[in-house]
Amino acid sequence: MKIPVLEREELILNKRSYHWITERICGVVEGRQPFLWWILFIPSAIIALVGVVGGLTYLVSTGVGVWGNTNRVMWGWPIVNFVFWIGIGHAGTLISAILFLTRQNWRTSINRAAEAMTIFAVMCAGIFPAFHVGRVWMAWFLAPIPNSNAIWQNFKSPLLWDVFAVSTYFTVSLIFWFLGMVPDLATIRDRCKPGIRKFMYGIFSLGWRGGNRQWSHYEMAYLLLAALSTPLVLSVHSVVSFDFATSVVPGWHTTIFPPYFVAGAIFGGFAMVLTIMIPARALYGLHDMITMKHIDNMSKIILLTGTIVGYAYLMELFIAFYSGAKYEGAAFLFRIDGPYWWAYYCMMGLNVLSPQIFWFKRCRENLWVVMAVAMCVNIGMWFERFVIIVTTLARMWLPGDWKTYSPSGVDILTFVGTIGMFLALFLLFLRFLPCINIAEVKWTLKESDAHDEDKKDHPDHGIEVIEAYQYELHENPEGAAKEAGIKTETATAES
Repeated sequence: MKIPVLEREELILNKRSYHWITERICGVVEGRQPFLWWILFIPSAIIALVGVVGGLTYLVSTGVGVWGNTNRVMWGWPIVNFVFWIGIGHAGTLISAILFLTRQNWRTSINRAAEAMTIFAVMCAGIFPAFHVGRVWMAWFLAPIPNSNAIWQNFKSPLLWDVFAVSTYFTVSLIFWFLGMVPDLATIRDRCKPGIRKFMYGIFSLGWRGGNRQWSHYEMAYLLLAALSTPLVLSVHSVVSFDFATSVVPGWHTTIFPPYFVAGAIFGGFAMVLTIMIPARALYGLHDMITMKHIDNMSKIILLTGTIVGYAYLMELFIAFYSGAKYEGAAFLFRIDGPYWWAYYCMMGLNVLSPQIFWFKRCRENLWVVMAVAMCVNIGMWFERFVIIVTTLARMWLPGDWKTYSPSGVDILTFVGTIGMFLALFLLFLRFLPCINIAEVKWTLKESDAHDEDKKDHPDHGIEVIEAYQYELHENPEGAAKEAGIKTETATAES
C-alpha cells in the first residue's frame, strides 16, 4: 500500500535560491532607499526631536508640574505610556525565543524585525519612569549601588522591581538580537567596498568567518539565550502588573493581572509587528520571504490572545460584582458609567470585537483588513492602560480625592515624540541592518535538507510504502500477524 507523504511546506515562494535571498536582503542595506523611506523618516525624526528632546528638556528645566499629573492622579500618561511601550516589546522575544524552541520555522522571516521592535519599544518605555521620578539626575539611586547617603534601595517597592525586570529584559533582548545578526553582518562586510562601512561592519561581525567551530558555538549560544529569554517573556510584564496588583486600590488588587497583562502584551506586540512589517514588505518587495502564511499565523495569534484578553475583561467585571465588595464594584461601575465611559467602550470594541473578524480566512488574507485590525488593536491597548490607571486613580476611597484627569500639552507632545522616535529608529534599522535573518531563512529552503537530492532520485519520491498488516497490527495484532505470517508473543505462547 502506497500512502502519500506531505511535502514540507515552502516558506519561501517562487523557488528562490540562496543567491537571490542574499541579494534581496543585502540590497535593502546596500542600495538607495526608496523615496517613501525619506517621506517617513524625516517627519519621524523631527517629531522625535521636538517631542522627546524638546519636551523633556522643557520638563526638566521647569518641573514635572507641566505634566497633567495631580496629587490624586499621580500616575497619568507617563505610566500609561510606559506600560504601553513595554507591552509592545513582548512579541519580539516571543517570536525569537519561544517559537525557536518549539521549532516553528515560519518565524525566520520576521524574528529580526520583531527583535528590533522590542529594543526600540523598551527604549521608548524607559523614558517615562526615568523622568517621572522628578529629579531625573537622581534616578541612578534606583540602581543597587552604594551612594553617599548610605541609603539602600527599597526592595519592597514595585518601582525597583521594574528597574530589575526592564533592564534585564532589555539587556538579554539586545544580546539576543545582536548575536543573531553576526553571520549576516559578516555577509555584508564581505560585500562592502573598502571604507568606513566595511570597517564598521567588520567590527560588529566580530571576525566571523563561518567555520564549523563558529557555527557550533553560535547555535549553542543562541539556544541558551532563547531558553533564558523565554521566562523573561512571562516574568517582565507580570512584574509590571505587580505595580498595580500589590496595592489595595479597588480595581487593581486582583490575581488576574499577571496572566492578563502577559496575554495583552503578546496581543499588542503581534499587532505592532503586523503594523510595521506589512508596509516594510511592500516597500522593499519582500513578498516571497514574508508570505501570507506569516501574516495568517500572526493573525491567528492575535485572535487567540484577543479572546483571552476579552475573557479577562469579562471575568474582572463578573468578580467585581459577584464578590459583593462594594468598593470593587463601584470602581468598575465608574469605568462603565463614569466620565471615562468612552475610553472603556473604545477598549472593549477595539480589543475584543475587532480581532474576531480573523475567524474568517478571507479576512486574514486581505492585507487592508489585517492592517486595519492591527491598528485598532494598537489603539485599543493604549486605551486599556488608560482605563486601568487613570479611571482607577480618579475615583479612590475618599470623595474628597475624586478628581477628573486630563493630560497637558507636554504629556501629548512627549507621547507623540516617542512614536516618532520608535518609527525613526525602525527606519534606520531597515536602512543599515539586514531586516531578515539571511542564514535562518536559507535553512528553511528544501535545498538545505541534506537528503533532498536523494529523495528526488528515489522512484518512490513523496511516497511512503506501508504494508497493510502494519495498519491492522494496531487494531487486531494477532489476526494481522497470522495473516502476514508473523508470530506475535501471544501466538508463540499459545503454540
